[in-house]
This record gives sequence, structure tokens and C-alpha cells, in this order.
Amino acid sequence: MSRERQAYAYAAATILFWSTVASAFKLTLRHLDTHQMVFYATAVSVAALFAVLAAQGKLGLLGAFTAKQWAWSSALGLVNPAVYYVVLFEAYSLLPAQEAQPLNMVWPLVVVLLSAPLLGQRIGWVSILAVFVSFVGALVISTQGDLLGFGFTSLRGTLLAVGSAFLWALFWIANVRDKRDEAVKLFASFAAGLAFAAIGVALFSDFRVGSAEGLLGAAYVGVFEMGITFVAWSKALSLARTTARVSHLIYLVPFVSLIFINFVLGERILPSTIVGLLFVVGGILIGGLDRDG
Repeated sequence: MSRERQAYAYAAATILFWSTVASAFKLTLRHLDTHQMVFYATAVSVAALFAVLAAQGKLGLLGAFTAKQWAWSSALGLVNPAVYYVVLFEAYSLLPAQEAQPLNMVWPLVVVLLSAPLLGQRIGWVSILAVFVSFVGALVISTQGDLLGFGFTSLRGTLLAVGSAFLWALFWIANVRDKRDEAVKLFASFAAGLAFAAIGVALFSDFRVGSAEGLLGAAYVGVFEMGITFVAWSKALSLARTTARVSHLIYLVPFVSLIFINFVLGERILPSTIVGLLFVVGGILIGGLDRDG
């Protein structure tokens, strides 16, 4: 198989798995609270990433980390997974999956907004237009099309979903400036995040789990949302002849996700969700024109 076909194979697997996780979040939250879910999913992701590093012969790179690098990984681990997923899962507990998932998708535009104060980058008019278009889409989704009435399903859930996008954007900006191996630094931050997640359970929840379904759901999330899927996506980008062509495929995820949400969760997909999602993704693609230019 050629490198290009391998790239698309890894990309297709990534899209498939990430398209299922919104449904997995909702199903698992029926059995676990948010802190339990973050802890058990992170534990599985750490084990999966450790296996990936072992298979790739990269475990030795961990020993080369300086104290400063471990401290940086710990700070990243506090943001993601420890706080980010608590906020995201709480949003999913309050909102239909068809609302929470697209609202979290606005993070690329949040990166644009935060790049000005954090990276000193200029925000052009194209980026401003992109943010406005995606903002309109987010409003359409969160109000179910009732823009004038502002009839939010859950205002708190909406704020949490958008807040999770800000947390992910902060993690992304900090992570992109870290030049260590992608899989190694992801393992390090998630290993640190596991300790923070354990503290969260100890303070706000309980380690006891009442059903096997909860643990199985957390394991699925740990592998296919937090763990090896990130590695598969990085592999797809590294193998692709043109990174942009493959990276744009990721915007299929929210649309394919709606199919799983409809059939697995039984949510009736509202026209406002589809229209709003088109605005959100359209805004992200417009923002990409500014960065590409």
C-alpha cells in the first residue's frame, strides 16, 4: 500500500472512531459521573499510549525529560485531560449530544482568537469573519434555531461546551510549541492528568462503580477518544503527501457523528443542528483561508 493510501486509511479510521465518541459519552454518563468517567477513561488511555510507545521503541525518550519538561507536562495534564474532560462531560450530561458535540467543535476559531494575546499574531478580517460565521452557527445549534427567543436547552451546558473549546484551544497552543515527540508528550501529560483526575474523584465523587457498562464505556472513550486515535491521526498527517488535503477530512466527524447520535442514542436530529453545524464548519474553513494565505 502506498504512503498516500496509508494516510487515507489512518484518516478514515480516525474519522470513524471520533464520530462514535459523542454517543459513547452519553451512554457512559448513564452509569458514571463526570469525575469517574474522566479518571477511568484517562487510566485506559495512559495504558494504551504506554503500549504504543513500547511498540514504537520510544519509552526511553521519557527518561530524557528534564525536570522542567516534566513540570510542563504536568501543567498540560491539568488542562487536558483533568479539567478539559470534566467540563466537556458535564456539558454532555446537560445537553443533547447533537448540541454539545458541534459547540465543542468551535475550538479552531478559539485558537485564532487566543493567538493574538498569547502568540502575538495579527487577526485579519478573514479570521474575524470566520469567528462571526461560526458564532452564528453556535447560536443556531444552542437555541435550536430560536435566535430571537434565546431558548437554550441548558445555558449552563452551552457555556460549558463552549468553555471546553477554550480549554482545548489553550492546550493546543501550548502543545504545538512543545517540540517533543507527539506520542511521548501526550503520554506524559495524560499520565500527569491521571493523578489530577484521581484527586478529582477523591474530592468530588467515589471510586466505586456500580456497573460493568460504565467501565466498558470509559475504556472505549479512553482508547478511541483520548488514546490511540490521536496517534492514528498524527500518522495520517505524517504520511500524507499534502497535509491540508487530509486534515480537512476531519470536518466530516461532526456530520458522521450525527448519524451515530440518531441511531445509537435515538435523538431526532433537528434541522437547526445541521444548519448550525454547516455555519460552524464553514467558519472554520474560512479561518483556514486566512492562515493558509
